[in-house]
Amino acid sequence: MPNKKYDASEKLVIIGEIESGEIGVKAAAKKYGISKTTLVKWRRRYKVYGYEGLEKQNHNRSYSAGLKLQAVDYIEGGLSQYQIIDKYKIASRTQLSNWIKEYNRHSSLKAYSGGAKAMTKGRSTT
Repeated sequence: MPNKKYDASEKLVIIGEIESGEIGVKAAAKKYGISKTTLVKWRRRYKVYGYEGLEKQNHNRSYSAGLKLQAVDYIEGGLSQYQIIDKYKIASRTQLSNWIKEYNRHSSLKAYSGGAKAMTKGRSTT
């Protein structure tokens, strides 16, 4: 059976039940057939971004090289990765982890420039 996709308003109802104390995270996960991790992620996104954070993303977010370097400051600053993604509104912990790996390899953290460009030219018409 495929996983049910929840829209933003349904996610908000579920989060509301948890926040009001009506139901716990574990019970909500069981009731709605969602993992606890997913529920925690929804709550975090709602706290950081509001209702917008619960809506489906149709595009990649763009981050400047400067923001990426600032986000990596958790290494010296003692902040957790979750505190950093909340502070800088980064989409996921995985994204931050990738930046940290690049930083530790002494690679430059470049700004996102969009999707890949097609390498082929269109056919010429006669």
